[in-house]
Amino acid sequence: PQVKVMLSTLDPLGLPLATEVLPGQRADDQLSLPAITRVREQLGQRGLLYVGDGKMAALETRAFVHPGGDYYWCPLPERQLCPDQLAGYLAPVWAGVQAVTPITRERADGQLERIADGYERLEQRQAIVAGHSVTWMERRLVVRSLQWAHREAATVRKRVTKVQTKLETLTVRRRGKRRFRSVAALRRVVAALLARERVQGLLQVSYQDCRPGRPVRGYGERPARVRQERTVEIRVAIDEAAMAAVERRLGWRVYATNLSAAQLSLQQAVLAYRHQYLIERSFGRLKGRPLSLTPMYLQRDDHATGLIRLLTIGLQVLTLLEFAARRRLATTGTTLAGLYTGNPTRETAQPTGERLLAAFREITLTIWQDPHQTRRHVTPLSPLQRHILALLALSTAIYTKLCTDSAKPP
Repeated sequence: PQVKVMLSTLDPLGLPLATEVLPGQRADDQLSLPAITRVREQLGQRGLLYVGDGKMAALETRAFVHPGGDYYWCPLPERQLCPDQLAGYLAPVWAGVQAVTPITRERADGQLERIADGYERLEQRQAIVAGHSVTWMERRLVVRSLQWAHREAATVRKRVTKVQTKLETLTVRRRGKRRFRSVAALRRVVAALLARERVQGLLQVSYQDCRPGRPVRGYGERPARVRQERTVEIRVAIDEAAMAAVERRLGWRVYATNLSAAQLSLQQAVLAYRHQYLIERSFGRLKGRPLSLTPMYLQRDDHATGLIRLLTIGLQVLTLLEFAARRRLATTGTTLAGLYTGNPTRETAQPTGERLLAAFREITLTIWQDPHQTRRHVTPLSPLQRHILALLALSTAIYTKLCTDSAKPP
């Protein structure tokens, strides 16, 4: 079954303190509560921020987190926020009554990049927990991701253009192709195609019933004549006004939290959600190129189990290397350059474990023996490699001690 992250607990630097993983073959709305309880027992702390997906947004879960002295931060799915409510949140924005705040983040080159727009509103929530009524104030953050909106708009327009092309070819005459003799028959086919592709109202379709004459040559006693044939023509155009209305709704999402604005601003909240720890990335490493668990050419169960356990150790090494380096860079407020081939000046504050290890790829240990002793030589460490070891709190002796001469009897 698919495995997914239910929630992660963040420290002040935005790094995970604990992560609960839940099985993906069943609904996990109710599984959040025992998971949160386990995190509380393991850490022995309160005042933690639980960042979760849409399933953690169940009202019972939010009501369970708040009176326990903790905080939640999660998107609201359609089950918790119907389309009419979302339209009500967006109406003031479209009317120009509600101003939105631009949300930015710093790029690797130091420039600020605008990634979203949003505003927030305060609403009262109430739920029953263990037979007791719980009431609290909840912040609703209405956010539009600019990249997500642009990507969705491109997808919708591509689908509409594809359907437009299909409709225009419906009445093109071709041998063996169905010919429409009535507007009603063509309308039914068009309506079915629009519904199947989910583009109703985005195309303007017009029909024209034609009776063109086709000349027929005379033959024998039959004179030449003009035969009248009934055909239907179709014209299709994109409704730009309807497309603009659809594109205006794309990219919006509503998030919920019980943290105050002083504890977590709108910008901090958006960045915290985007930078949350995703265990799916680790599974991708396990199955993908870094560790290459799949495809697996093993027949015995114990061999398969052993391989998975071995590669899991490698996954832990990659994860810990990355975590330690990023935490150190975040603490010192610095970046690391030299990890990208062909662009040595490019800097990053979030290096991956794979790139950190790749920086040591050219190190070579040479061993040769003479009658009296064994000699060793290791490639000198570069400034970048020394910097990485310092970030990981590792001594350069890991490599330098390998080249210590050791005498052996002949």
